Amino acid sequence: MPLLTLSHISKSYQEPGGGPPVSVLHDISLQVQAGESLAIVGPSGCGKSTLLNILGTLDRPDSGTYEFEGTSLSDLSVLQLATLRSQKIGFIFQLHHLMPQCSVLENVLLPTLALPQPDPTAHERAQALLHTVGLQDRLTWRPTQLSGGERQRVAVVRALINQPRLILADEPTGALDEANAERLTALLIQLQQTMAVSLILVTHQAAQAERMGRVLRIQSGGLLEE
Repeated sequence: MPLLTLSHISKSYQEPGGGPPVSVLHDISLQVQAGESLAIVGPSGCGKSTLLNILGTLDRPDSGTYEFEGTSLSDLSVLQLATLRSQKIGFIFQLHHLMPQCSVLENVLLPTLALPQPDPTAHERAQALLHTVGLQDRLTWRPTQLSGGERQRVAVVRALINQPRLILADEPTGALDEANAERLTALLIQLQQTMAVSLILVTHQAAQAERMGRVLRIQSGGLLEE
């Protein structure tokens, strides 16, 4: 069974000031297998982030169906979708969005606060993951004391702390220089493979996209496999 299945997904937005709705995504269908990696590419404004928001249950499609682990998400409540996100989906954005008043370890553990029950293994797992990404000596540091690349590594660990089935990464290296972007991409691939998590990466960088298992392009609102 696929990890997730989109069937005939469409999404439009109303322009400010009225006028007819603008179609962003049209008749999108997609299956993603457990442990698979894929890249979504396309020009700015084509709908990449919109698709990622639908995959992450941050937005609902106008039409079509979305199944995650065989369960249709169409009829789930806002609370049920939030629970799904906290337990099954990890997010990495272009900006790290770390809490400046929290330490590295505290930032990583923040998503565990949304779990229905406390996770007694979370603290140990956070330390182990931070060791994996080379930040074992930064546990008590604040984000302002870290380099840009280090902050993004913290964001990667934070996305993985609840042991999700799916990681959604929206231009995660966009704010990094070339060397740090390459290191973070290699780290994402390593963690995706060792933890058997599915990874969907939105990127403008062809070389980065080609390192994923599949490359999909959004064009004229549709999704094409390259």
